[in-house]
Amino acid sequence: MRNEDLDAVFRIWMSSNLDTHTFIASRYWERHAGEVRRLLPESEVWVYESGGSIVGFAGLSGDYVAGIFVESNARSQGVGHALLEVLKCGHRFLALHVYEQNHRAMMFYRREGFRAVARQTEADTGEPEWRMEWRPGR
Repeated sequence: MRNEDLDAVFRIWMSSNLDTHTFIASRYWERHAGEVRRLLPESEVWVYESGGSIVGFAGLSGDYVAGIFVESNARSQGVGHALLEVLKCGHRFLALHVYEQNHRAMMFYRREGFRAVARQTEADTGEPEWRMEWRPGR
């Protein structure tokens, strides 16, 4: 991600969270928006461009996938897969958390070779989530 990508990446973060997490009140995402916008430039963020526009991005912190976010009109077109392939390069292990009610994301990560290893309740939302892990060749 370049500095000039921040507005597009942040817009995708907000719209994707509102679209895919309808079981969480929108005020939760709005309340965290400032912090996310401040932290994005300090994070390892990979963007996916199509037609000269950013349509998706992935955040990585060490071996932890902070999230993969894709514009609604670009979903199911290989964007998430391509971003995840970039993240897998050079890693022998990746982990992430995904809300249990986000069925589409759960299926996506399973298709990509992640395994659900632990169920917990996310403290801020009270929603059940799964820790998922990936290792090559599994």
